[in-house]
Amino acid sequence: MNKMKRLDKSNNRKKQVQSSDISGNTVDAMQPVNLEKSAKAMDEALATAAEHLAMLEDLHQTLNAGLAEQVKTEKARLEMEISQAADRAICATQKWQNMQLSKLSGLDAHFTSTHAELCKVKARMDVLDNAVQKAKNVQSVPLLKHYSDLDKILETLQAPIDKESFNMKCITMGCGMSVMFKSKWGNQSVDLFLKMNTGKPNSLSVVPPCLQQQSSELAQQPPGQAHVQSLASSHGHHSHGKAKSPLRSTNQRMSPSRSPASRCRSPTPTRGGSCYNSKASSQVGAVETQNQHVPAGAPPTGPELAKDKRRSRRRGSSHLSEQTKNVAQKVVVTHVVNPTHFYVRYAAKKQESDILSKEINTFCTLDASCFSTADNVRNGSILLAKGKEGLWCRTSVLSLFQNGHDGSVEICPVDQLGHVRIFFIDYGYTKSLAIERDVSNAVSSVNNHLRKINPELVRFAPQAVRCSLKGLVPYDLSKGWSKRAQRAFCEVVGSAVVGMSSFGQDRDSLLVDLSKDPVGPPNDIPISIRDYLVFIEMAKFYYPVKPSRRLLKYYSSVVPRINVEHNAVVTHVNSPDDFYIQLQSDNMESLLLKAKLQECYNDKNAEESLLLYCPVIGQACVARFDENMWYRAEVIGNPGYRKVDVFYIDLGFMTTVLVSDLRKMKDEFFYLPALAIQCCLLDVLPLAGETWSDACVKRFTSLTHGKLFTITVTVKSSKKTPLPVKLLESSPTDSPTNIAEVLIQEQLVCSKTGFKTNMVSDDAVWDSPLELNGLGPLELNAGAVVEFQPRLNLPGSLKEAKVRVSHINSPSSFYVQFVNDDSRFKRLNELLKKECELVKLQDVVWKSNMFCAARANQIWERGLICSDVSSDDTAEVMRCDHGNKVKLHVSNLQPLPASLEGSFALECSLTDIKPAGGQPTWTATACDFMHCNLSGASGLITVQELTDERPVAVTLMCTNKTGEFVNVSDYLAYEGLALRERKPVELSVPPEKPNETSCDANIQAETPTQAAPPLPAYISKLHFPRPAPRTIKAVEKVQTDLYKTPELPQLGHNRMTISAVSEDGLIYARTDTAECHLENLKKMIHQRMKTQPNQKLYTWKTVKGCAVIGPDMLWYRGQLLEVLGGHVKVQYVDYGLVENIPVVHVYPRLLCEDIPQLCVACQLHATNPIGSIWHQDAIKLLDEMLSDRLVDVNVLMLPTDPRQPVTVEIFLDGLSLSTILCHHKHALFDQTTPPAPPLPPAPILDIWDIDTEGLLGPREVMLGPFTKPDLPEVGEQLNVRVRHLQTPNEVFLFWEDMAHETVDGETLQECMTRINADVLSLLPLTSFPLGGPCLAEYSDGNYYRAKIMDIISAEPVRILIQHVDFGSNDTVPSNLLRQMPAELLRFPLQALKVRVAGFKAPSIQTEGQVLPYCPEWSVKATQAMIDLLHGDILAEFQYDDTSTEPSVLLFNQEGLAVFLPLLASGLAQLD
Repeated sequence: MNKMKRLDKSNNRKKQVQSSDISGNTVDAMQPVNLEKSAKAMDEALATAAEHLAMLEDLHQTLNAGLAEQVKTEKARLEMEISQAADRAICATQKWQNMQLSKLSGLDAHFTSTHAELCKVKARMDVLDNAVQKAKNVQSVPLLKHYSDLDKILETLQAPIDKESFNMKCITMGCGMSVMFKSKWGNQSVDLFLKMNTGKPNSLSVVPPCLQQQSSELAQQPPGQAHVQSLASSHGHHSHGKAKSPLRSTNQRMSPSRSPASRCRSPTPTRGGSCYNSKASSQVGAVETQNQHVPAGAPPTGPELAKDKRRSRRRGSSHLSEQTKNVAQKVVVTHVVNPTHFYVRYAAKKQESDILSKEINTFCTLDASCFSTADNVRNGSILLAKGKEGLWCRTSVLSLFQNGHDGSVEICPVDQLGHVRIFFIDYGYTKSLAIERDVSNAVSSVNNHLRKINPELVRFAPQAVRCSLKGLVPYDLSKGWSKRAQRAFCEVVGSAVVGMSSFGQDRDSLLVDLSKDPVGPPNDIPISIRDYLVFIEMAKFYYPVKPSRRLLKYYSSVVPRINVEHNAVVTHVNSPDDFYIQLQSDNMESLLLKAKLQECYNDKNAEESLLLYCPVIGQACVARFDENMWYRAEVIGNPGYRKVDVFYIDLGFMTTVLVSDLRKMKDEFFYLPALAIQCCLLDVLPLAGETWSDACVKRFTSLTHGKLFTITVTVKSSKKTPLPVKLLESSPTDSPTNIAEVLIQEQLVCSKTGFKTNMVSDDAVWDSPLELNGLGPLELNAGAVVEFQPRLNLPGSLKEAKVRVSHINSPSSFYVQFVNDDSRFKRLNELLKKECELVKLQDVVWKSNMFCAARANQIWERGLICSDVSSDDTAEVMRCDHGNKVKLHVSNLQPLPASLEGSFALECSLTDIKPAGGQPTWTATACDFMHCNLSGASGLITVQELTDERPVAVTLMCTNKTGEFVNVSDYLAYEGLALRERKPVELSVPPEKPNETSCDANIQAETPTQAAPPLPAYISKLHFPRPAPRTIKAVEKVQTDLYKTPELPQLGHNRMTISAVSEDGLIYARTDTAECHLENLKKMIHQRMKTQPNQKLYTWKTVKGCAVIGPDMLWYRGQLLEVLGGHVKVQYVDYGLVENIPVVHVYPRLLCEDIPQLCVACQLHATNPIGSIWHQDAIKLLDEMLSDRLVDVNVLMLPTDPRQPVTVEIFLDGLSLSTILCHHKHALFDQTTPPAPPLPPAPILDIWDIDTEGLLGPREVMLGPFTKPDLPEVGEQLNVRVRHLQTPNEVFLFWEDMAHETVDGETLQECMTRINADVLSLLPLTSFPLGGPCLAEYSDGNYYRAKIMDIISAEPVRILIQHVDFGSNDTVPSNLLRQMPAELLRFPLQALKVRVAGFKAPSIQTEGQVLPYCPEWSVKATQAMIDLLHGDILAEFQYDDTSTEPSVLLFNQEGLAVFLPLLASGLAQLD
């Protein structure tokens, strides 16, 4: 084919050559003719081509520029899209990673085989723990062996552990989950594939070493030891070779997640120790290695019982005793003789007490409890007798009286018993029984009052513990305890549960203090019963008592800067060198503080919660200054008569006010320091020596008090002295006036500059030197110098030297001061004061063991640096002459001259005793006991041998309350706080007995050859406490469901009341409908739960809904959230609050289960907290803004589960709560969430076209006024009774004819009884016209006729009403008012307001307290008139045309005017 093509091309070229030759010939022929025409055409073509070429060049340039711009734009777009696509891929991968990581939290669910083996091991452990606990209980209470299967318990304890029955290979298996990753790349794409695969479990490649070691150890142990070792290992480390109780270790193992707060529960009183036999001990010896044997005997009582409980707790772990030593126990007072003799019962033992009472009354139904003719009654025996509630109780016989005998007898036959005096050992009161003698059957008469007791019931410890308020004596020692003191004690304690703090024991009484829990602000102090009785002057302290809680103090006032002018107002003036100013700054903090104080403390609703019943010296409070003006103050004195001395810290003056004018201080008012600054006038001195004249003080007060000045501070001063200032009074026309110059010109003061004193002449006589009484008889000649001895010089031995205990660390370390050194100690103080005042402050590098002069409590003393100075310039200093250590700032330290170094305090240690409980250190109880009883006490010490070693072993003797000297070592041993130190005697082993075992030798070596020293007489006569048996509480299984779900609000705008804010930021609110239901719910709960049910042990894990006793001792509905040992975490379902409370305050029962929860959980829309969690500052801000406040709520989204939170937006006065949180940097707006619609404006109902026909209910009928009763004739006398007194001369009267008036044959009382029976059918009151009639609910639950007097407040609505049939006024909410039936208007009023004629209020009022609504009358006159109007009064009616109220003359039963005593006492005057 290629050859053929080449041939065709050659033929064509030949043809072209031939044709060109022919055309050339033709052109040559025509050339001359067309030459000009061709040249012209060529020129035209060239011109056209030039134009086309220029056009193409322009197009080329345009296209090049467009291409470059196009490439640039598209490249930028594609780069951005590629970057965005890659970011999305990374985000999707990160999201997948987070999702898969979150699923790993439930990874343990994939190890089913391991879980199954764990359950098997756990079940076996529970069975073995249960058997151990039963064995311990049988040991403790031998009576239980009749009710327990001992063979089965022994079989369980001794059963071997078969290791082959447990599959330990399960811990080597994996979960079967894996991650798959695939990627596929293309030219323009990449495909990623991530997947979490779930397959069959596979074997782990590596077994954890800890599991490998444990499995190997279990495999190597013998079958009988595996479980015992694991049980012992769970007990933790045992010090001194002791093993803890299996029961305690079981509790710790079953609750590994208990918080420290739950472990620090209050100590529960037990029934004493346990008595073990050798057989029972050998059966459980593999678990518990050491038990203390306690001899059997009579059960302990009173303080001995509490002491035995402390001993049993000390035998436990030491850290538990450290945590519970200061925890107050909850008790109930059962009987009061006087404040130093009363009986209490532990609240935690109420369940055991109920069980004991049930057993006693069950036993009394048997014939075995009845006496027979052969029985005798012995003095001191335990019998059963009927108590106050008709139940049989245990009693102790105090005295017996036999028929035919004059005095008491020790033993008496039952059929001859005539009179018996018994003591109820479980309640604490004494009762005398007179046996009515029945000749036919004398024994039956005794059985009606007394019964025999089962010996097993005697082993229970007495429930009543005798106590005494520590350190209290009667207010009048000559009269003793009065009945008023007993009544005051009973009224403040009542039957409520109170806290009891124990301080020790005095004979058979516990020295305690009772306290009631506070109900006010969180910084409030619990009400101490001792302080309360002292404050109301029913008792007084035997010695000073320090408050148990540190009081909150105000910040010190801010001193103005030096050489800077400040504006200030003089608030109070005492003298020119003692007055107070208040700086005037530009900020409004002081004005806002004053306004908030008035707003808060003039609120009548919050008055009750802020009352201060028992103020303490140094306590911050708010005091009334004027009628309605409140200022911050501090209590500084207690003059008595229910009055206190207070110091107004913002004004600077002191005054005496009534306790009723004090209120508790809220935390929010502590933020500002004291505003009053104590000052003195600079460069002036009094004319008359050291005192200011009255004329000077009056003139200075008139010039300065209440005026604005410009002050200047030129010199520094200490905080304890007044601040020297210049007072300059500005003048618009002249230069400022210096107040000091004005006083100098008026010759009222002198100037310091150029002042020549003439107070001391050259021949002034100075005081004689201090007498050196403690240095011995010295003959001092003229000019002789006595050398001061700063150290303690002791002889070789001391016997009964008089000392004073200055400081106590423990019985092995305490400090004493010798009484003979008092004069040298006084001389030392004089020298130190003189030395330190002359020396200027020096910069000294203080090191450990350096002597110094320390200023403690504003007194210079000798000190010893204990450690190097810390970074905050604080040093720990030991007071050389006292022994205790204090922390002081270096500014309170001065170098001590070497001539004054030394100490007057001797460190001592008690001999012949050691710590109780086998511990090497003293318990906190022993140290506190010595500190409370011996600090500052005087005594006698004896030192057998004085060496250089410290502490010195001494014998200390101190006096008790009877004045007898008691050996402190013996007393600590008697109290059970110490043990006698045994001194073994070494005995030689006879040579003829070489085969004697070492065990016998040890026994002989521990047996002393000499008899132990005899105990003191007061110890040998006492009965030591003996243990009582314990009972085992059965656990009751109970299960409750949750309360019904709350009714959710409707979408859109709602008005809701905020009840609580939780820690996770949820806001709990109630609708208006729920608020109405809440009041009804409270009444229903109060009617159903009148008493506290018997407490039992419950299985709380199955309890959801429950009943809770709140801090106000009222019942509330709750939901159990978590069990925390002895406490539970509950939520009040109708309020939203969450609290940790003791188990004894929770009862597994649903209250009003048909009523749903009343509060709804809400969450803010599109509002995220900073850091993803709500911080404490944000929660406090929310709680302060929202608590108990009615707010606007815009409901945006309702959850599918009504228990989940509702998405809302809350508005406070039109401002969004989310905006407020974001403004305070507590939250951020979620930008990804669309914004919420705005709150709709308030509807304008006037322009709405709403058809209300058929929708309106029955309109409330407007009733007319009440009808007045028929008035008696002028001069007619009637027997009347006063129903209400408004003022001494304005009263409401009632007479018998009023009660007998009938309408349609029915009296008013009968009509009101009929209406109250069906009061729910009455409609609520919706219209509140002044003077309008209505029915109002009283405190007894019944409704009475009333009329509306005034509307007190609008939010909440509070209405003032008057009970027209009684005359009294009351303030009630609107929900307690009902529409009154019209038939009640036909009955006239049953209380007539009259004016008592003949007297009037005094023209000059001398009493301090007056009636707030009628200041003309005093409170004392009103109270006196009330006392005069009791009983029947004779009234003579008079009428005056000028007065709308009738006037009467009131006479008593003797015919005298009732107001005559008022005239005699000056409380009224004749009219």
